[in-house]
Amino acid sequence: MTVTEPQETYDEGEQASDLNRAIGKQVKVLRERAEFTQKELGERLGYSEDLISSLERGRRTPQPEFLAAADELLGAGGLLKATIEDVEKAKAKARVRHPAWFRDYARLEREAVEINFYNNHDVPGLLQTERRTRALYEMRKPLLDEETIEQRVASRMARQEILTGWPPPMVTAVIEEVVLRRCLGGRETHSEQLEQLLKLGRLRNVELQVMPTERLEHAGMGGPFVLLTPKGKAQMGYTEAQNSSRLITDPEEVRILAARYGSIRAQALTMRESLTLIEDLLGER
Repeated sequence: MTVTEPQETYDEGEQASDLNRAIGKQVKVLRERAEFTQKELGERLGYSEDLISSLERGRRTPQPEFLAAADELLGAGGLLKATIEDVEKAKAKARVRHPAWFRDYARLEREAVEINFYNNHDVPGLLQTERRTRALYEMRKPLLDEETIEQRVASRMARQEILTGWPPPMVTAVIEEVVLRRCLGGRETHSEQLEQLLKLGRLRNVELQVMPTERLEHAGMGGPFVLLTPKGKAQMGYTEAQNSSRLITDPEEVRILAARYGSIRAQALTMRESLTLIEDLLGER
């Protein structure tokens, strides 16, 4: 089936926005009392001036580490730290609000015992860092509003819980080398993503491979796809592009995708070689 993405609505969006605005006002009052500019506060805490501005206006959800650090620096006496629990609860409510066109896949992914990714333009969402995910949504065209960005980031991060649950699904991923060399979101964000891939690639249930750019033959030229096997169900395929998605259940189409994925893995670097390449790339940063 193919579904075109509709305009999204989220039940918990307004509640989360009210909380963000209230915390943002507190941060602003405390910052001004401490006689810091937004730029100075950002420099002291390791954040950009734009991010501090967005937080104070309630356009971005404050992370627990920010609230804890700002509480100490601004002498808030626990005022900001006390909001961490409420922020986490709001994120928990919002994070399951996937776009309508993605919900069928997200449900199947939660039930999966095996997931196989071939990506030729980015890191699979299940393996992305929060900063990488946010950077990707912020550069989306046409532009997304801040609330939608936060909802989508929270939803993607929530999906990653399946990697550390028990029993975890077996996950394999083949990523193009060019993806690992493209500093989307900036060098710091990209380095963090490479470190995340190294960490995940060492998990017992994750097998990560890199497809070298120099390969003369490539079985994946038809584009990215996912193969997943929900518990108790037959393997199926999934593709998405340009805000449309397709869930593939026809046995013959799935068989072809599975055979293609086998060829892609055979052409890629081994898992050990792939992790070594990522380590080398990280050392160049």
